Amino acid sequence: MRAIDSLTIHQKQALWAWVFLAVPIVFFVVVRFYPTLDSAWISLSNWSLFREPKFIGFANYREMFADPVFWKVFGNTFKYLALGLPISLLISFTVAYFLDRVRVMHGLIRGLYFVPYLTTAVAMAWVWRWFYEPVPIGLFNDVLSSLGLPQQPFLRSVDQALPSVLAPAIWAGLGFQVIIFLAGLRAIPETYYEAARIDGVGSWTILREITLPLLRPTLLFLIVISSIGFLRIFDQVYNMTVDGQGGPLNATRPLVLNIYNSAFVDYDMGYATAQTMVLFLVLLVITVVQLRLLRSS
Repeated sequence: MRAIDSLTIHQKQALWAWVFLAVPIVFFVVVRFYPTLDSAWISLSNWSLFREPKFIGFANYREMFADPVFWKVFGNTFKYLALGLPISLLISFTVAYFLDRVRVMHGLIRGLYFVPYLTTAVAMAWVWRWFYEPVPIGLFNDVLSSLGLPQQPFLRSVDQALPSVLAPAIWAGLGFQVIIFLAGLRAIPETYYEAARIDGVGSWTILREITLPLLRPTLLFLIVISSIGFLRIFDQVYNMTVDGQGGPLNATRPLVLNIYNSAFVDYDMGYATAQTMVLFLVLLVITVVQLRLLRSS
C-alpha cells in the first residue's frame, strides 16, 4: 500500500489502466494469439487426429502449391470477392440513399430489408436451391418458361453456378449494409445540404461532392467487413451444391470449403491448417491494403 501511495497521479492512472486492460489482454493471448501460433506449428506437421503430430517442415505447403485444385478454389475465392463486393455495396448504397428520403413506413421497409440478414444461412440456401431447380419445381425457370425463354441450368452449369451461389450471399448481407449506410447518411450534418441548395447545387453534385466524401468512414468499414465475409463464404456453397462439394467440377468451391474437406473429410489437419494460414495471410494483406488506400485517398 505504501508503494502505491508513493506513486504520482499519472502513475496511478497508468497502473489502474493496466489492471483493467489485463483481462482483455489475457483473453486475446489465450483465445486469439496462442491458437494462431499453434496453427502455424500444426501446418508444419503431419496430423490426422488418429496419431500424434509429426513435424514435416514445409511439405504441406509444397503439396498445396502444387495442387491444381487449390489454385482453382483460390481463384474462386477471389471471384466471390471481386463480384460480390462492388455489387453488394452498389445495391445497398442505392437502397439506403433512396430509403433515407422515405418518410412513410420507413421503419417497416428498413426492417424488411434487414430480415434476410437475420435468417439462418442454411434455410436461406435451401430455399434458393429450390428456386434454381428445373420446371416445374424451380421458381426462376418457371418464370422463364412462362415468358417463352429457355430454361437455365444455374447450379448445374460450370459458368452459372458461382454467380448463382453468390446471389443469395449478396442478398443475405444486403440488410446489414443498408442499415450501416443509413446510419452514415443520417450522421452527415444537414447544414451542408442546406448550404449547397442555397448555392443552387444540383442533386448529382451534392451526391458526388458532399455525400460520398463524408461517407468514406462508413464505406471503409463496410469494405473491410464485406471483404472478409466474401473471402470466408461457406454456408451457401455447402448447402446449395451437390453433397456440399462446391461443384460442378469445383466451379463454386471456395478456400474455406476446401479447408473443411481437408480437415473433416480427409482428416488431414496439417494440410488443412496450411491452407488456413494462407487464408489468414490473404485476409490480413487485403484488409491492410484497403485501410491504407482508403485513408490515403
